[in-house]
Amino acid sequence: MRTYITLTLLLVAAGIAQAQQTATYAQYMFNGLAINPAYAGSNEAMVASFLGRFQNVGLPGAPNTQTFTAHTPLLDKRMGLGALFIKDNLSVINQTGVHISYAYRIPLKRDEAYLAFGLQGGASFYNAEYSQLDLFNNPNTGSSDPVFANDLRRARPNIGAGIYYNSRRSYLGVSMPSMANNVFDRGEDLTTVIQNKPIIVTGGHVFTLSRVLKLKPNFMFLTIDGKFAEFDLNMSALFDEVLWLGGSYKSSNQFVAFTQMKVNDQLQVGYSYTITNGPIKVVELGSHEFMASYRFLYNKRGVVSPRYF
Repeated sequence: MRTYITLTLLLVAAGIAQAQQTATYAQYMFNGLAINPAYAGSNEAMVASFLGRFQNVGLPGAPNTQTFTAHTPLLDKRMGLGALFIKDNLSVINQTGVHISYAYRIPLKRDEAYLAFGLQGGASFYNAEYSQLDLFNNPNTGSSDPVFANDLRRARPNIGAGIYYNSRRSYLGVSMPSMANNVFDRGEDLTTVIQNKPIIVTGGHVFTLSRVLKLKPNFMFLTIDGKFAEFDLNMSALFDEVLWLGGSYKSSNQFVAFTQMKVNDQLQVGYSYTITNGPIKVVELGSHEFMASYRFLYNKRGVVSPRYF
């Protein structure tokens, strides 16, 4: 079992060396700034959120992601500013990113709607400590794979852009959070690290069924370098403007159960659990995602309208 897990991690690490992966989230519908810079300023006040995602818990070196976002509207909601901090870890590979977002928001004459155009800029710091791996020698050559012979440390700039429409009950966004063409050349005949270019489309709508019950379907469509990568479809129910309960199906054959609770007008917390229905049972150990979001209030009236995304 230990040998199998080690080989699995090496194969995954090799895949990341070829194309740095895009972090995805089960609770993307409550974490808009992490995938679209045009989301900045879409709330009535400043909002700060933390999200921690832990995949395949129990597997040594399993992926985990921590994200912190903060954003606020300015100039009567016509502008928005935001910041994104993200840290990805997979075995001996980790990446840390810092990004600043700006959105220009155009008010529309219906249902308190806005159309926003956003830009973000920042940098990612890639660190692969291959020397920490326990490698097996190739029986044909008597040596280990040269791809893992030397550590790799790089800093790379990044820019992104997005469009986001939202009203009180609907939203639709298109974003490309990584647009820079960053390639790390590791020398002749060695694997390079290539930053992929995702395009993310998200949307959702809230339907009122009764005074105490609302339904909200959401979707996310992801392409990477022009190729289909994942489709996510989920449905959640809101009970008495306090408790969300929902589930998702991902085209990668994953199933997600999640909940969000509004503790008060300022604090909201959430949790999701993801399982994979696939052929490699050893890594199907479940993934956990925890989220907390805090909305700052600047006056005694607080926030008048509820937020659904």
